[in-house]
Amino acid sequence: MRLFRSSEILGIAAETLEFVLEASEETHPNEYMGFLRGEDARDLGLDRDGTVITDVLVIPGTESNPVSATVKTSMVPNDRHAVGSVHSHPNGVLRPSDADLGTFGNGDAHIIVGAPYGWNDWRAFDRDGKRRKLDVLDVDLPDDEAFFDFTQEDIDRELSEDS
Repeated sequence: MRLFRSSEILGIAAETLEFVLEASEETHPNEYMGFLRGEDARDLGLDRDGTVITDVLVIPGTESNPVSATVKTSMVPNDRHAVGSVHSHPNGVLRPSDADLGTFGNGDAHIIVGAPYGWNDWRAFDRDGKRRKLDVLDVDLPDDEAFFDFTQEDIDRELSEDS
């Protein structure tokens, strides 16, 4: 087992990008805002070192309007899977504003999605606001519902292992 793996962000899962585009469209005409999380590429069946963006974390209490989205920073978890942020520009402009650049300090990938929220209506940027390549990857994501798929036997077994 290797102790360190590349933290390079290889791309975004197609399902995750689809979620971002749909959420941005549903939030329109207000901005959409979330934080990006990633998983090890090897855990997703890729034969490469690096990270794939797999999730969007939406922070409770986020307020948005047509020109901005404000996150309650006290609600943002300290997450080892965090890789960046995503937000929409309802006006369709696919470049970061000065305010956006002020929020790009945490993480290596920041996505801006613009109206009309199609597959080509997004761009990725690094923490300095420079455009970066971010491939869309066709990977199988873990089933979210599997987290809740357990029986009383599973609970009892887990409790007995902790004793």
